[in-house]
Amino acid sequence: MQQVEIRVKGQIDERWSEWFDGLTIIHTAEGETMLTGSVMDQSALYGLIGRLRDLGLPLLSVNPSETMSESPQVGDTDSG
Repeated sequence: MQQVEIRVKGQIDERWSEWFDGLTIIHTAEGETMLTGSVMDQSALYGLIGRLRDLGLPLLSVNPSETMSESPQVGDTDSG
């Protein structure tokens, strides 16, 4: 699973969350919508981007977000 943050121009109603595979929908003050959550793989991500395209929403950005398991833990050392 990969954590992602997708930004689009315009507002998506929160009722669409299920259609976007349960991603969290956040509205910004700038009139944008941010979708955040987990996607299975790149294929699933492309599917989500295709749905946004089908709604006619301009894509502003797609960024990976770090998950807790990917973050360095306290006391971890890399002695490679």
